Amino acid sequence: MEIEDQVIAITGASVGIGAATARVLAARGARVVLGARREDALARIVAEIEADGGHATACVVDVTRPEDLRRLIALSVEQFGRLDALVANAGVATVAPLAEGTLSDWNRMLDVNLRGVLHGIAAVLPVFSAQGSGHFVTVTSTAAAKWVPGQGVYAASKAGVRALCEVLRQEVGPEIRATLVCPGATDTEFTTDPELRERMAAIAMAPDAVAQAIAYALAQPENVNIGEIVVRSAAQP
Repeated sequence: MEIEDQVIAITGASVGIGAATARVLAARGARVVLGARREDALARIVAEIEADGGHATACVVDVTRPEDLRRLIALSVEQFGRLDALVANAGVATVAPLAEGTLSDWNRMLDVNLRGVLHGIAAVLPVFSAQGSGHFVTVTSTAAAKWVPGQGVYAASKAGVRALCEVLRQEVGPEIRATLVCPGATDTEFTTDPELRERMAAIAMAPDAVAQAIAYALAQPENVNIGEIVVRSAAQP
């Protein structure tokens, strides 16, 4: 199955893995529908893609708001007539020991990382079911399975997404597919802590590596479902 002419919606598409995915998929002929909170960044990426001959559109999306996900899905169908895949990529992280964390940070991670994925499923599953086809691609993290100090709530949110997507895969197949992509350290806005950013920079891979993994899953034949991909820098322990 080729990616060319697939209609693919992407959340968290203004920076990092989401922006790289938009560019990679558009370059391979997909029609991409971008959602994120940063309207100016979305506009720049759409302009870049169109300048290179691709097809893209965008709307402002905060994944903590179910109505925003419904608007993103509706835009995809209105603009291109269908939706072939949803790449649920939006995520946030606050790295700190539990004794130093705050309830607001914990709730934010759960709202974006876990509930945001649920909002996407709720918005797009009726469309996929009516079409008799579709592909959920959800970006989580190696933290879903490898737990380290400072990432307790972040890891809990990502482990929850991992469980959710595996059950989703079993429930909606074979017509609808579900893939989980688990990146390791990636050169994104994962943290604003200067010391942690410096440590991660030594082992981080480029967002394009994750985008290529997403493209690989999307390009499989209709009767093939890549359940889970773990991708990390060779420098990461």
